[in-house]
Amino acid sequence: MVDAKDAGPRFEFDRDTWVEADGEDRFRAEVSPGWNIGSNPNGGYLASIALAALARSVPHHDPLAVTAHYASRVSPGPVGVVVDVLRTGRGLSTVVARLVQEGDVRVQVTAAFGDLSAREGPTVVTGERPSFPPPEACVPVDPSIPGVPEIMRRLDMRLTPESAGFAIGHRSGVAAMEGWVRFADGREPDTGSLVVAADAFPPTVLNLMETPWVPTIELTVHVRARPAPGWLQCAFRTRYLIDGDLEEDGELWDSSGRLVALSRQLARVRA
Repeated sequence: MVDAKDAGPRFEFDRDTWVEADGEDRFRAEVSPGWNIGSNPNGGYLASIALAALARSVPHHDPLAVTAHYASRVSPGPVGVVVDVLRTGRGLSTVVARLVQEGDVRVQVTAAFGDLSAREGPTVVTGERPSFPPPEACVPVDPSIPGVPEIMRRLDMRLTPESAGFAIGHRSGVAAMEGWVRFADGREPDTGSLVVAADAFPPTVLNLMETPWVPTIELTVHVRARPAPGWLQCAFRTRYLIDGDLEEDGELWDSSGRLVALSRQLARVRA
């Protein structure tokens, strides 16, 4: 695991989420355009900047529950991060971070941090790992193709053939997106990077209809385990698209076959 408190800017993700202290409970960061979808920074990436500041503010290593609300657009460039530590306990810290740009709060992230290596208790698992082809049998997302978001230059993503059909006009008719993801520069996944992985895949609704943008209103990620090195296997589903708003539920599994995160977001389909 790469500890956000100690990680230097060796990899792109660490460099582009790096925060520096700027007074008591305040940090500054630089939002990179390298994680854009169109002209907008990816929501999971923005939440990861907030998490980097929060990890510097509490004694625990792992974000267990993360909820981000996106009040308004963040532009690439300087951003301030204001941290409020609500409580620090023996096993759990609860904190809030606000991304501020030009005097306005643009994103608010609430998180609970803990130590996943110390957690134990009853375990009952009724869900199953998704079953679909391995990475080498899936469709690579080619970042050189016009229209592919800039964020895909930072990721190595492979979509299942059914999921990738929207790109050539063969929509499956099922609001689902499945595949594999890892960082393109070789950085291994850790609990601090699972939020960006949970928000990186194309929207599920693209296999139902054409839409230019599906902005996230709220994103929640529950981290269940520290991921093993290698690919993350991801599956996302939408059951309800009502009046232009949809929910997207996700599962992230690591290379050892262990569930490492669950996600849910509320997003808006733009006509």
